[in-house]
Amino acid sequence: MLLSILRRLLVLCASLAVSTVLVFAFMQVLPGDPARVALGVGASDEAVAALRHEYGLDRPLPAQYLSWVGGLLRGDLGTSYVTSVPIGPQIADRLLVTLWLAGAGMSIAILLALPLGTLSAVQHRSPVGLAVSAVSQIGVAVPAFLAGIMLITVFAVQLRWFPANGWTPPSADPGRFLRQLTLPALSLGLVQGAVLTRYVRSSVLEVLREDYLRTARSKGLRPWSALMRHGLRNAAVPVVTVLGLQLAALLIGAVVIERVFVIPGLGSLLLDAVAVRDLLVVQDVVMLLVLAVLLITFVVDVVYVAVDPRLRLRVR
Repeated sequence: MLLSILRRLLVLCASLAVSTVLVFAFMQVLPGDPARVALGVGASDEAVAALRHEYGLDRPLPAQYLSWVGGLLRGDLGTSYVTSVPIGPQIADRLLVTLWLAGAGMSIAILLALPLGTLSAVQHRSPVGLAVSAVSQIGVAVPAFLAGIMLITVFAVQLRWFPANGWTPPSADPGRFLRQLTLPALSLGLVQGAVLTRYVRSSVLEVLREDYLRTARSKGLRPWSALMRHGLRNAAVPVVTVLGLQLAALLIGAVVIERVFVIPGLGSLLLDAVAVRDLLVVQDVVMLLVLAVLLITFVVDVVYVAVDPRLRLRVR
């Protein structure tokens, strides 16, 4: 198992190295001059040249790349071209907001998907199982931003149970924080929960057809007892992989949801930086999102090996 983890760690490091090159190269091919954008179209060529020199934009591209990567390794994300404010503290504040949103959304998705997916599989021939399957299929087809707009219309505009937008830190007002978090978290959680329910259903259905589960039932165990004792661990193996992919998709989906609910998270920072062409902020935020996705994939691979004994035997 240790050898398998080391291999996956090497793949993670190699993927990160390639990702830094791709992200940096993509930012360089975008049209426009960040220094010209920061100073305005009326700025003189001398002022633009001075700002480019100040930020190191006049250096060769390999030197700029190495400087940027070295800063990432030291925890120095640079200074914004537009506001001249250090980028690191901005990202740290916004990242905490996005983590609250993504964590709440994933919690809702798991709490919905595990029982509903299992119920839909066990009772797949009953009206209850068919109803759960149909509702989850509809949920898969609904984009998160559309779910957010529908929730705002019903629960914020018509019923006025929750605020339609805004953000309050939990340390400032826990009650208001929970009320403002509810609708955006539901927007993410319901959609991702519908997708995850389909995978849980398929995984449990496959386990229910296995011979060892039929043997457990022939010995007198009820279907639910046999599934809980012998089936759920095996059913969890493919679900763990999907869960990691869903978490990565949820982080990306939070970019749009933050815009819908006017939440000052990482997605809002990214879109604002794109609007004013603050390319270094865009570069840092995109790299952070790539790092999050790669780390999630790495953790899922490790958990996959821990959950499935067959993989540990294969590694040995």
